[in-house]
Amino acid sequence: MAVEDRSNAVLNGKYELGRQLGHGTFAKVYHAKNVKTGKSVAMKMVGKEKVIKVGMTEQIQREISVMKMVRHPNIVELHEVMASKSKIYFAMELVRGGELFSKIAKGRLREDVARNYFQQLISAVDFCHSRGVYHRDLKPENLLLDEEGILKVTDFGLSALAIHLRQDGLLHTTCGTPAYVAPEVIGKKGYDGAKADIWSCGVILYVLLAGFLPFQDENVIAMYKKIYRGDFKCPPWFSSDARRLVTRMLDPNPKSRITIAKIMESSWFKKAGPKKPSFLTEDENVNLKGKEGDTMNAFHIISLSQGFDLSPLFEEKKREEKQEIRFATMKPAGAVVSKLEEVAKAMKFSVKKSGDESSLRLQGCENGRKGKLGISADIFAVTPSFLVVEVKKSSGDTLEYNQFCSKELRPALKDIVWTSPANHSAPA
Repeated sequence: MAVEDRSNAVLNGKYELGRQLGHGTFAKVYHAKNVKTGKSVAMKMVGKEKVIKVGMTEQIQREISVMKMVRHPNIVELHEVMASKSKIYFAMELVRGGELFSKIAKGRLREDVARNYFQQLISAVDFCHSRGVYHRDLKPENLLLDEEGILKVTDFGLSALAIHLRQDGLLHTTCGTPAYVAPEVIGKKGYDGAKADIWSCGVILYVLLAGFLPFQDENVIAMYKKIYRGDFKCPPWFSSDARRLVTRMLDPNPKSRITIAKIMESSWFKKAGPKKPSFLTEDENVNLKGKEGDTMNAFHIISLSQGFDLSPLFEEKKREEKQEIRFATMKPAGAVVSKLEEVAKAMKFSVKKSGDESSLRLQGCENGRKGKLGISADIFAVTPSFLVVEVKKSSGDTLEYNQFCSKELRPALKDIVWTSPANHSAPA
């Protein structure tokens, strides 16, 4: 499947691409319409070659995983992920109202208006934290507004998951936007992702109410010193309740900084409280298409409970009707095929493979309890250097299939199964 970056192209026979809405270093965003439903979406197109060249593969995988985990009314929704040989496509909720930043650029907001946006922001951030997700780059530019003024958090490219914590229980990567980053992140001694997000929310609240940043200096080092000391002043027009809340959020000591639970209990926050969000169901599918005609659930690929550690997926499912295992690998498809052929040869199985080496069929020669054991293996390219392999029984006895997987297949494939760098104390 090849799609040019041009107006009126049809992607995967499903989305008609329209005008370009924006672009960045690695992505272009187009207006697109689902030709079947007529629904408009924002189609983010990322070049695989650029992603691989700058080592952003894991970041893209992380963003996909996180966006599935945090389905919430105040978070931009990811509808679908698709892939061609050269690009990855994100079909996302189209948010037409622009950035919250553009509203603030015109001047400070009335306190009741600021409170409404802040309540929605805290609702989204609290939900993220409940799922072990820390955004790490919260700022007005990453807060969008729809036509009804509903706030939507976006850009999870720098987010971290609970599995990225080091043994000390902290995150260690310095990231974020300087004016919004927490002092402990600058300190490089490790930080609590939730506490760091609360600091950023405090800066956002200050900006909504003041119309300018709490920590400013032409010299970035001087600004960092102010952040580290918590050196700021609230303008005189802040109400006493607002001043108290901002001060507690911008506490340079993360241990005494206010928690989200306490923010929600504060008198300023509780005025005209936020509506209870109606959450989307967990089983709504987001599909990833490796090649035309091949569809699999993208979040079968990415283990939600273990972040990017796909090793838990290297387990037989407990369903009699569909026994299957999946694993990820950074090895080329040819290496996977060779491993599977070695196993087949050792077990005296015949092998049939497709011309593009994207699928194999292994067939046993001897009759078992339910005839000859048949096994299919399909290889899906998430990116050119990141593959997911799905192995399942196509015929024969389930018990014999399980024994084959545990005694022959799993040991043979052990060297090529990919596990997350987080399992090896990689920084995050």
